[in-house]
Amino acid sequence: MARYGFGLGAVELKDGGTPIGLGGLIKRETRPDVDRGFALWERWGRQGFAREMAAAVWADGRTTLMLPRVVALTTPDDERSGRLLEYLGFRFERMVRLDPTRPDCRLFAFPAPADVGPPRI
Repeated sequence: MARYGFGLGAVELKDGGTPIGLGGLIKRETRPDVDRGFALWERWGRQGFAREMAAAVWADGRTTLMLPRVVALTTPDDERSGRLLEYLGFRFERMVRLDPTRPDCRLFAFPAPADVGPPRI
């Protein structure tokens, strides 16, 4: 976090601080773009928390950090995350390989052109 001013952090419920997952922005040394990462513990899935968390992380990256482009990576079979990213305005761009020992990932991008408004929540 010290190098770029952002990173992953715990995601907690507003009432009492119960941890439900993690999220934030990541800058991988091997990739040119900042990517948005999030994960919820299974118990907290399908309740709208992922959408709220992903939108908040992207809004922070765009307004506070002034990032012109943010990407997100998913496994090819993670349809729920892909639909969430598309709902937020990200678009599938291409398949990428982060590590030669692992399968390809789907790369979604939000280039933030001037005619695109804030992320949907």
